[in-house]
Amino acid sequence: MRAAKWSGWRRWLRPALVIVLVLLLLPYVIAPLYRFGQPVSTPMLWRWATGGRVERIFVPLDRIAPILPLTVILAEDGGFCHNRGIDLGAVREALRESDDDLEEARGGSTITQQTVKNLFLWPGRSLVRKALELPLALWLNLVLPKRRIIELYLNIAEWGPSGQFGVEAASRFAFRKSARELTPAEAAELAAILPNPVSRSARTPGILVHRLAALYARRAASYPGHAACLRNPAR
Repeated sequence: MRAAKWSGWRRWLRPALVIVLVLLLLPYVIAPLYRFGQPVSTPMLWRWATGGRVERIFVPLDRIAPILPLTVILAEDGGFCHNRGIDLGAVREALRESDDDLEEARGGSTITQQTVKNLFLWPGRSLVRKALELPLALWLNLVLPKRRIIELYLNIAEWGPSGQFGVEAASRFAFRKSARELTPAEAAELAAILPNPVSRSARTPGILVHRLAALYARRAASYPGHAACLRNPAR
């Protein structure tokens, strides 16, 4: 009886393992193809699947005000042009639990990791997602140039409270203008709301957004070379 039961489990276990393996490897196959096209994120797909509103207009990097990617890099990942997709020091901080509660851990994701999460994984914090995210970030950094990674990130990041994805939708929602017309102050406000575009607003910025935006604007004015890798399409 036990042998028959185990035989039945084995019959289902093998195809299940094959399916899991395919799902794990699929992002590695797809990632190089994202050098081209206008991919969507998993949060966008989820909103579509559940009947939610999605507003996104994909715009190439050369149609975005240059101050915006620079400001986002300085706000989110100052080592973007030099790291290999992950920042080991920040990862250690992210994995350090506070009072044994993972939800209180500080985030440590690079822009490449956030791009991977948005393209292939799911929101929230978990060790499983982080374990999948790290090697994928290394792979994405290997197969895509930095310029394309930041272009994807700026076009798939959630940037508004009601389904605004990407910088063009964010700029039109917050400032009634195209992303190519953003001023340094407006770019800094958009960078300031990226961690939580639901509770933070560039359209009606609060004290925290104003304070962060002022900091990011000063950084962008002081460190213009931090986006040097974006001028070389091969990097």
